[in-house]
Amino acid sequence: MRGSTLVGEDRTDALVERMLAGDRTALARLMTVVENRAPGVADVMAKVYPRTGRAHVVGITGPPGAGKSTLTDRLIAHARAAGQKVGVIAVDPSSPFSGGAVLGDRIRMQAHFLDPGVFIRSLSTRGCHGGVPRATRDVIRLLDAYGADVILVETVGVGQTELDVMRLADTIVVVLVPEAGDAVQVMKAGLLEIADVFVVNKADRDGAVRMESELRQMLHLKPEAPWSIPVLLTQASAGVGTEAVREVLLAHRRYLAGAGERAARDAARREVELVDILDEELRRRVEAGLADAVDGVGTLVEQVRAGAVDPYSAALRILADGTALATLTGRR
Repeated sequence: MRGSTLVGEDRTDALVERMLAGDRTALARLMTVVENRAPGVADVMAKVYPRTGRAHVVGITGPPGAGKSTLTDRLIAHARAAGQKVGVIAVDPSSPFSGGAVLGDRIRMQAHFLDPGVFIRSLSTRGCHGGVPRATRDVIRLLDAYGADVILVETVGVGQTELDVMRLADTIVVVLVPEAGDAVQVMKAGLLEIADVFVVNKADRDGAVRMESELRQMLHLKPEAPWSIPVLLTQASAGVGTEAVREVLLAHRRYLAGAGERAARDAARREVELVDILDEELRRRVEAGLADAVDGVGTLVEQVRAGAVDPYSAALRILADGTALATLTGRR
């Protein structure tokens, strides 16, 4: 499935055209291509890129058990009631055996699984410590090009390393629960810096109002900014307060457009994306080149394997030798 049959140029072109025409099967197959990092991913994304940039990408993060999936489910329902097309990316822990997502599409958000206006995809973290796998950005772009109006990215909820979501989303919702502990822990985890919206879920439990108050106090200590970060109380399982979350998301999107914030964020994000793509592509080429290196580079690799030359010195020698570097990176 990962060879030329799936990602050959003609086949790729056909899949992209079908996906842009609204074919869900083609979208799913292209998602598999980018998740597997199959050869041809860069070509696929280059074809799709001109059709992106319209969707509102919302990252939903927070500690495990906070009710992120339930809140996501409610937000899907609100968006669909407004006639919007929704894409959902549920980032799940990787299976230690298969590398795939432990939690599946059908387990979460079952009420929307058969809705043609909703496309849900589970992605495994595959060892990505930031809670967001590399392929997530490309899957977001595919959903955007497919015509999703809003894309919800629910992260795995691994605590302090959730910050990668801010590189992908326009609006970041941090979901907390009263028993998650004192709000100071939120600050320590860095969530105060990335949140555009705070949601204290399971607000019927003891401590919810106190947590809301503490969050508001901490936010008042931050330097004044054009966007005032709201703190909302919800009971997502009962649908209480979730419409207010939807309204705040719409307000934040209007703010981004009106203040020019989205353009600035997108510019910074594109630069980071360029570095990430170069890193991934160069790593792939270097690994392929090292696998069948000959002459001087091959000798140097053997010396590293034997312990005769340390990897640091070898790397610097390759980088200083333009011919050796071109030999490695020029191989596909």
